[in-house]
Amino acid sequence: MPASSRRDFLRLTGAVGGGVALAFQPFAAHADPVRPANVEIVPEGKATTIWYRSPATEANIIQEALPVGNGRIGALVGCDPADDFVYLTDGSLWTGGRNDTPTDDGQLPYGRDDFGSFGLLAQLHIAMPAHAGDAVTDYRRQLDLSNGVVSADYRYRGVRYRREVYASHPDDVVVVRLTGDGPHTGTISLAGTHGETTSAGDAHLSISAALENGLRYAAAVTAVSSTGRIRLDGDTIAFDGCRDVLIVLCGGTDYSPDSTQGYRAASTDPLAVARGKVAAAAKVSGTKLLTTHVADYQRLYNRFAIDLGESSALQRSLDSWSRIAVRYTDKSTPDPELEATYVQYGRYLTITGSRDWLPMNLQGIWVHNNTPDWYADYHTDINVQMAYWLADPAGLGENARALAEYCVSQLPVWTDVTKRLFNSDKNRFRNSSGKIAGWAVAFSTNIYGGSGWVWHPSGNAWLCNSLWRHYEYSQDQDYLELIYPVLKGAAEFWQARLITTTVTGSDGTSREVLIDDTAWSPEHGPDAKGNTYGQELVWELFEEFQQASATLHRDADLAADLAAKQARLYLPQVSPKSGWLEEWMSPDNLGETTHRHLSPLIGFYPGDRINTDTSPSALIDGVRALLTARGMDSFGWGCAWRSLCWARLKDADKAYQLYLTVLRPSMNNGNGTSANWFDMYSQGSYTIFQIDANLGGSTAALEMVLYSRPGVIELLPALPGAWAAKGSVRGAGARGGFTVDFAWRDGKATTATIHSMGGTATELRAGAFRKQISMKAGESVTVRIP
Repeated sequence: MPASSRRDFLRLTGAVGGGVALAFQPFAAHADPVRPANVEIVPEGKATTIWYRSPATEANIIQEALPVGNGRIGALVGCDPADDFVYLTDGSLWTGGRNDTPTDDGQLPYGRDDFGSFGLLAQLHIAMPAHAGDAVTDYRRQLDLSNGVVSADYRYRGVRYRREVYASHPDDVVVVRLTGDGPHTGTISLAGTHGETTSAGDAHLSISAALENGLRYAAAVTAVSSTGRIRLDGDTIAFDGCRDVLIVLCGGTDYSPDSTQGYRAASTDPLAVARGKVAAAAKVSGTKLLTTHVADYQRLYNRFAIDLGESSALQRSLDSWSRIAVRYTDKSTPDPELEATYVQYGRYLTITGSRDWLPMNLQGIWVHNNTPDWYADYHTDINVQMAYWLADPAGLGENARALAEYCVSQLPVWTDVTKRLFNSDKNRFRNSSGKIAGWAVAFSTNIYGGSGWVWHPSGNAWLCNSLWRHYEYSQDQDYLELIYPVLKGAAEFWQARLITTTVTGSDGTSREVLIDDTAWSPEHGPDAKGNTYGQELVWELFEEFQQASATLHRDADLAADLAAKQARLYLPQVSPKSGWLEEWMSPDNLGETTHRHLSPLIGFYPGDRINTDTSPSALIDGVRALLTARGMDSFGWGCAWRSLCWARLKDADKAYQLYLTVLRPSMNNGNGTSANWFDMYSQGSYTIFQIDANLGGSTAALEMVLYSRPGVIELLPALPGAWAAKGSVRGAGARGGFTVDFAWRDGKATTATIHSMGGTATELRAGAFRKQISMKAGESVTVRIP
């Protein structure tokens, strides 16, 4: 590394070190967690579940298997009594690297070896061959969202058996527990996915190797029982006559968030750590492991509750895949409990997919092979951002921190690569001013500071918008200290990038404005200057930085310069030709009318510079016209974004229709929800899982019942008729530093309790009702709404 680059690395990481330390650390041994004495496991019949009458098939694992995770490791599990599988992942198992050798056109490579790919760590199989066919009856498989556990219950020759699977965050392992009224006999095998040899010894099976980029990784499994016999048998663990079997699986890598060490922890031995973790957990009883996991999971899950109304007994009697299909085919019969459960499923994916490790990628942390489409990367033009839209509104603000810590850890390399490569004469998106500062990314990023595909100048501003969003909800100044270097670097990039042009108004007068340099409106149309997408994001970024600067009392001169530039930004207009909000700095539509992206509406959602309260009606009409032209169908994440925009327009019917479109069953390789409720993205001859639609769709449901922006909390802005009779929400996040509990009946809000998490003033709205609320940080106010 050049000396100047290393100084930049140390300067940027020093800035982080002087603020708040990163929570995610290398894969390492840890102390035995606190074992809670009293845990209220939600009993069968009261827990919120999704359930099935048959196991998942390994051939259709991505559509049928149920996910478990602890934010670092994830697994897809099938629960087949005779031949079960657990596909294990670690969020840091990535090929590739810095990827800073540009292509001939000044862009960045985008391949499995140069840019890299997320992949699968290991496969576990549990074979009990006798438990097959007609000998198995009364089978039920479920994902218990209330307790965070996947389970299967069945009878084998009339005898009751049960297996439970979960990924414990406190113990940092995947646990598979076999119990029942009869003995278990079978084998356990562990296999790698990159040609590794399985080793057996000291009551463990393990794999260990390194990728071509040098990343070391390992996985280990052990099993114990209080009855029967367990032994190593070649490259398997055999169990015989065991009334209970506790199987403990773990794996990890030597990845580190430290850019100065090349994102490696030299002292980490993944095999030793994995073996140590499974050995430690195997010494704890299955009951204590479960209660430790449930207590930790419920600490997050129980912060929020949602009731959208009652469903019928007939609807409740349907398995979850049939229920999804029936709701789609019988459009006239609402199923409010199903639609509320989908929100809780989104929360489950957030809790299990995003903790104190890397953020969720295109597939969260769940893949079933080493060839995921788009490498399961971090797409910076909607997908990684949408993956975190749900967290704060759904009471999971701390789970959003993973994205912030990722950006902070990548910042030194992003800054170095931008300085060296962005202004290359070959890069068609370079700054024509010749100036360069701060950092930028391409449309795809990996975990080594690397970017791929083509440069995405506005991507830095959109990532900052996502980080700022959590601050708006939490008002956490320590968190603001953490993200401040990221905000500042992006602001400095745009301070250098903006160019001047002259525009003529409708009255014939001319004025100079600042616009974005050559860029792309994702992911269609021509390269152009002054695209609405970039203009709105830069306006938001400058607004965010000014507030951060004032709050932390830093960089007043920079903030003042950005304020002056913000006032000169060209802002989008309504086309006199189409009546739409312009996507390009042109009255013409230069792209696909029904394109999946809603890039020109980014200032409406997730931004709110354009809003129905303060914007001219003509501008809102232009938003509505463009949204109408985009249509009512798309990929899942496209429908989720459309639903959110219609909710902002207070059009409950369209917002709800699009929400149901997200929930439609994926059939014949089509877009929609699969049997396990993963959202599937159609690729014509096959489908792939993308988690953003699950999380964006869940966010859309919340946006219909609560809209917040700094200074305003509005209840039921777009309440669908299907949910109008009676409902409630507890623990919903609201921007400005609040959480809200509220209820409604017959389509009207009845009560609301506003809790301060640092916020002190807001206006509560519900229909025509308005009330200014002031409180001290930490206080609560209850309002009865006439």
